Amino acid sequence: MSDSTTPTDATRPTLFDPVRLGDLQLANRVVMAPMTRSRADEAHGDVVTDLHVDYYTQRATAGLIITEGTQPSITGKGYCRTPGLHDAAQVAAWRRVTDAVHAAGGTIVVQLMHVGRIACAENKPAGADTVAPSAIRADIELYTDAVGMAPVVMPRALTTEEVGGVVAEFAHATALALEAGFDGVELHAASGYLPMQFLSTGTNHRTDRYGGSAENRARFVVECLEAMAAVAGAGRVGVRICPGNTFNDLTDADPAATYAALLGAIDPLGLAYLHVIRSPDPEVDAFAIAAAHWHGPTILNDSFKFESAGAAVADGTCDAVSFARHYLANPDLVERFRTGAPLARFDRNTLYTPGAAGFTDYPTADATG
Repeated sequence: MSDSTTPTDATRPTLFDPVRLGDLQLANRVVMAPMTRSRADEAHGDVVTDLHVDYYTQRATAGLIITEGTQPSITGKGYCRTPGLHDAAQVAAWRRVTDAVHAAGGTIVVQLMHVGRIACAENKPAGADTVAPSAIRADIELYTDAVGMAPVVMPRALTTEEVGGVVAEFAHATALALEAGFDGVELHAASGYLPMQFLSTGTNHRTDRYGGSAENRARFVVECLEAMAAVAGAGRVGVRICPGNTFNDLTDADPAATYAALLGAIDPLGLAYLHVIRSPDPEVDAFAIAAAHWHGPTILNDSFKFESAGAAVADGTCDAVSFARHYLANPDLVERFRTGAPLARFDRNTLYTPGAAGFTDYPTADATG
């Protein structure tokens, strides 16, 4: 039986209802998740192009667009053809994207992604550094346009003083994001990249204030978020996590303890949202960890369908749900959900290939009849 504090069917939110995440006002609760698409123009400085303007504008009916991972410095780059946000040309290029998305009624934030040790020399300019919490090479290979698959390089461990410099890179990229017209920024602290490398025991063997205890290993992420919030305001800063994820050769002895420490430290900051990816490890319940230690707005991600996403929003499990694979081939995903139109399937062969194919050429439901 419902009481005055329990929502009834008539008052339960749906995916199509507006929601406020910090200072971000969303028209609906369907979020476009960040996805690497490898279409940036490397020849002209890792800038986004006309294709990106089309790609993101096509999907502007999402309540929130979170862009593909964007490096805050050239040191933070690891993959081929990924965009940056650390110089004037990149700002100007991104401004064309944000202006177009806003003109179409959308809201868009940029995901800042520093890959740390997940980098190939062939994907960086000559002389560009590769850094990590500790000098431990990942046992993986990455694709390069130059030689195909290649092993990642041995990273150099950051000194204690240098860690503050990387934090400053995130703050600078946040300032440039605002200049480029973004509504906010998301820190990518998942998928085995630099923030997660600091968090995890398998990649962080430091003995200074950034290593050892869970609280110390969380310090880098906390300092990045504090620095980003000091620039943009906490209500325009989000963070993405995935406790228990082993992607990119990452291990952690106790994800529950690690993320309890992290969330306990950032919960009071007043951030716009926590973006949580379901853990691939069945013994690690990432959603439960977040629910136990986070009291702000939450976006959940991974393997949701329309029905399960709607149920999670309706019962208060989360405030919004992000979709990745569904947004690849369905630029009008919100409308397809609303009308019950079938979802198109994406072509795996064109996920990361240059050009419009598999990027901007997926039609809307009404265009396919």
